[in-house]
Amino acid sequence: MSSAEGINPSKIILEHVGDAHEFHFFTFNKKPVSIPLPVILYSPERGWSSFSSAKFEHGEVAYDGYRLINEEYAHEHKLDSSIFKEGHIYATDAGGAPRSYADVRVYDLSLGRNAVQMLISVILLIWIMSSVAAKYKKGQGVKTAPTGFQNTLEPVITFIRDEVGKTNLGDKYEKYMPFLLSVFFFILIYNLIGLIPGTANVTGNIAFTAVLGIISFVVILFSAIKHFWGHIANPPVPLGVKPIMIPVEIMGIFTKPFALIIRLFANMISGHIIILSFICLIFIFGAMNTALGWGTSPFFIALAVFIYLIEILVAFIQAYIFANLTAVFIGQAFEGGHADHGHGEHEDAVMV
Repeated sequence: MSSAEGINPSKIILEHVGDAHEFHFFTFNKKPVSIPLPVILYSPERGWSSFSSAKFEHGEVAYDGYRLINEEYAHEHKLDSSIFKEGHIYATDAGGAPRSYADVRVYDLSLGRNAVQMLISVILLIWIMSSVAAKYKKGQGVKTAPTGFQNTLEPVITFIRDEVGKTNLGDKYEKYMPFLLSVFFFILIYNLIGLIPGTANVTGNIAFTAVLGIISFVVILFSAIKHFWGHIANPPVPLGVKPIMIPVEIMGIFTKPFALIIRLFANMISGHIIILSFICLIFIFGAMNTALGWGTSPFFIALAVFIYLIEILVAFIQAYIFANLTAVFIGQAFEGGHADHGHGEHEDAVMV
């Protein structure tokens, strides 16, 4: 803690919540402990190239005509940060110096930690659900009491069916339950795995939440009936107000999925940022004064653990809210307005 070297909290935090070519857990004796991931590159000038990211030795060496830029290399060689971005891979010349994308274009199709964690999560989710479904096919949980993990999932599934499906979709809930349950468990498992130290915060990635929002948007549009579109084209307001309300109603079609995207992204990334901020404060105070660093560390560690426990709760809440709001919006699309079945009041309560 006595190190006087400058600490850049924003850079440290962004590195932890961003994508990378490895799962980095910690550094021991100045050696990173990590799991390397596959690097897949294509350059029109050089063709295809694939290898393990371990070949870069965390950015210390070039390999196969490419170099991964890290902070030390960029600082030592005074690279222009507007041209060479840390964490990106560039082609190199004969001496191993990186060349800009303007000189040699490189398309990075690597399996970063976000992509690998998504694959792992999907496989895990399919395995869990398939094993539970197999028990139901055998009559376990139908003719007899559910057992094991089946006993854990059944109350959750029943809750989503009753409180999300039936409440918002009425008699049509069965048609949408596969989608709503998939969305709920899909988000939940990503949220929970993202809380494991060293893993990626996939739901804190705007691209991931955008895809989920777009899928929900498509489902909402395909669920809409003629009355819904008529309400938008001819809102039930005085004639003089219609020119104002029609653009507002059209914007409302797009703000719903946008709200889903931003809500999930902001809530899941903010918790990680807060936890990392508390950890960074320990080292910042330690760099100022060793005693101050050790003295404040128990306080900041306690705060970080407290926020971490809250994040576990948030993981469940955000999965529920995304599924619930999606059901609310679908219900509005085929019921035609906020007044039907109390959708408006229910949505306002969830939005708080």
